[in-house]
Amino acid sequence: MRKKHVPMRTCVGCRSSMPKRDLIRVVRDPEGQVELDLTGKRSGRGVYICPSEECLQKAVKARQIERALGTAINEDIFAGLKRVLDEQGL
Repeated sequence: MRKKHVPMRTCVGCRSSMPKRDLIRVVRDPEGQVELDLTGKRSGRGVYICPSEECLQKAVKARQIERALGTAINEDIFAGLKRVLDEQGL
C-alpha cells in the first residue's frame, strides 16, 4: 500500500520544515489584502508560520512575513495571529 503524500512547508520564523496542516497561513490575495487563511485554500501568495509565539516574534522582528509577501502588513494581522495562537493554547 502506498503512503499518502504529505505536503511540507517552511516556517518563516524558525525556517523549519513541517507538514502544511500544522502551520498557520498568511495570504496576500490578488487585490493586495493581507489576511489569515485558516483553511489554507485561499488564492494568493501565502507564507506559513509555526503555531508558536516564539516563531511569530522572530518573524515580526525580522520582518520576514512582510518581505515574503512583498507588502506592508497592518498590526491587525499580527494581533489576529497572536489571538489564534492564544485560542489554540500554544
